[in-house]
Amino acid sequence: MLVVAASVLSIVAAQAAPASAATQTKAAAPQVSNSLKLSPLRSDLTVQPGSSGTVKVYVTNLTAAPVVLQAIENDFVAGDEKGTPSIILDQNSYAPSHSLKRFMVPVPNVTVGANSMQEVDMKIAVPKTAQAGGYFGALRFAPVGSAGQPVAVSSSVVSLVLLTVPGPTVEQLTVTNFDLQQNGGTASNFRTPKDLSLLVRFQNKGNLQEAPFGQINVQKGKKVVYTTNFNQDDPREEILPDSARRWTVPIKNLGKFGKYTVSGTFGYGSKGETINIQKTVWIIPTMYIMAIVIAIVVVIALVGGLWMFMRSYKRKILRSSRRRY
Repeated sequence: MLVVAASVLSIVAAQAAPASAATQTKAAAPQVSNSLKLSPLRSDLTVQPGSSGTVKVYVTNLTAAPVVLQAIENDFVAGDEKGTPSIILDQNSYAPSHSLKRFMVPVPNVTVGANSMQEVDMKIAVPKTAQAGGYFGALRFAPVGSAGQPVAVSSSVVSLVLLTVPGPTVEQLTVTNFDLQQNGGTASNFRTPKDLSLLVRFQNKGNLQEAPFGQINVQKGKKVVYTTNFNQDDPREEILPDSARRWTVPIKNLGKFGKYTVSGTFGYGSKGETINIQKTVWIIPTMYIMAIVIAIVVVIALVGGLWMFMRSYKRKILRSSRRRY
């Protein structure tokens, strides 16, 4: 199975679409190669079993000569935990689960004029027997070479397609990591509040792609010192089924010393599920730690000195008593 990680692509999700009809959501940024541009970067579809939907994509030829493009249907899987998909390039291979390629109706070759844009429709045919859940695939366009075969993968452009088939789905999202970090290191106390970040990692054990969103707050005592939204841009970034995804969120406005509570409230799913989590972090400057260590050493020295003094004093008293008698 040949798999390529499309590092320029980011799996992102939009608002949930109505289950009664096929819908499409467009991502703003197109994908551009040296000679081609393709938009949208990702489409979201909701199609009932036994029905079909259409994905519209737009291919732009950036060269001064017409080009013949082959449309290629591929599956993809999660390539890492940062939202990078790995596209399965082998035409005879399918994703082990959630394969959209099986539902994608092949698109014929497309001719795009010089410096022109061409609209291309791709049909998604969902069989009546399809199980409810999420399916995902990719539509690639590559120039056809002189032998009638597509040229190198690097010359192709890709648009991702995420399908939801309504029905009794499983939505199970958990937070596996909620860690304060500085320069990549995780701890519960830091010497300085500079360059602090929060690592949030979600695990999707359901069968539907999820787009968690929410808010992160930082409190010192009862005072909120920092608030930031989490994954609330439109479209929202998604977590594929049977995979994990992590975000790094900058944490600001912490003082040079004190105890802080970092809390997160996240929502997801069609039923409005919520996740609440919090963690405590201390900011203790090095000079404070040194002062505490010195103070402890001084106290130990004083106690030790006092003990030795009292011991010596008792010995003197005993010697003095023996001389009298």
